[in-house]
Amino acid sequence: MIATFTKRRWLMAGALSTGLFALFTLPTAQAAPSEQPTLDEIRFGVPPWPGITVKSEVASQLLETLGYSTRQRQLAVSVILNAISEGGLEVYLAGWYPQEADMLAPLLEDGTIIEIVDNVPSALTGIAVTDDAWQAGVRSITDLDKHADRFDSRIYGIEAGSGINDAVLSVIDDDLFGLGDWQLQESSSPAMLAQVGQQIEAGEWAAFIGWRPHWMNVTYDMHYLKDSDDSGAAELEGRVATVVRSDLAELDPNVAHFFKQFVVGSEIQSEWVNAYSRDERAADEVASEWIAEHQDTVAEWLDGVTTRDGTPAMEAMRAQLQ
Repeated sequence: MIATFTKRRWLMAGALSTGLFALFTLPTAQAAPSEQPTLDEIRFGVPPWPGITVKSEVASQLLETLGYSTRQRQLAVSVILNAISEGGLEVYLAGWYPQEADMLAPLLEDGTIIEIVDNVPSALTGIAVTDDAWQAGVRSITDLDKHADRFDSRIYGIEAGSGINDAVLSVIDDDLFGLGDWQLQESSSPAMLAQVGQQIEAGEWAAFIGWRPHWMNVTYDMHYLKDSDDSGAAELEGRVATVVRSDLAELDPNVAHFFKQFVVGSEIQSEWVNAYSRDERAADEVASEWIAEHQDTVAEWLDGVTTRDGTPAMEAMRAQLQ
């Protein structure tokens, strides 16, 4: 469930046609003739996904503490990437690989966008099982059919057409690992997670599509199966890149330095998603509370970063929290 935001940062877009780019015809920020050119406003592209929603909010609150204005625009991924390439947005914190590789590649090749860091260096999508199944020895995709009756020869999937669903369907169609008579039950992600939650509560086994980062990794006692080949059905490793306009470091080296160090990781993002999506707390509340309670991590992100007037960033942060 996506919360309704009342903060000034959110500008909701109702159309995804090319006419949408009228939103981005405001004058593009230009480097000032000084040794430290500075942007006044940092604009984020934010698809309506829990992890990127909170992550963008955390980054925004930190930048606002440093004296920057921020704006978050909720848009489709393709629109976000084109807007960054044309200078209408500065940053996108959800360049998920390998799922978005085809969209990112041409813009990276022509040099209009760059990847500045992997803010989640290790992401994962694959087949997961409940803890009871794992403890009974189901550790690999090759172990599933040995216990077909306990799983009802069923893998709970997500939305039809997703990459991981297609990988599992290929395994079933090709009768690999004895799964030819198994069923992939495609459904919405929330419905799938609700079904798995019910089976865990009832002490029943379940095999299902999982991904990390996500709140399921915090809430459910679950484990990801290992692949026995390169099918990618049980284990599709990835990463999440921070994508920025290619001239960001020229426009504001201080902001670029911050984003290079803003590495969140899967565990932290999963905690954010759990608080926002499962507990249904507001993104700004989740972000501000987490920042206040994790100053050591914040200090790593702000090392060498300053406010817009040159004050060390952590000094400004500590002053705000007093």
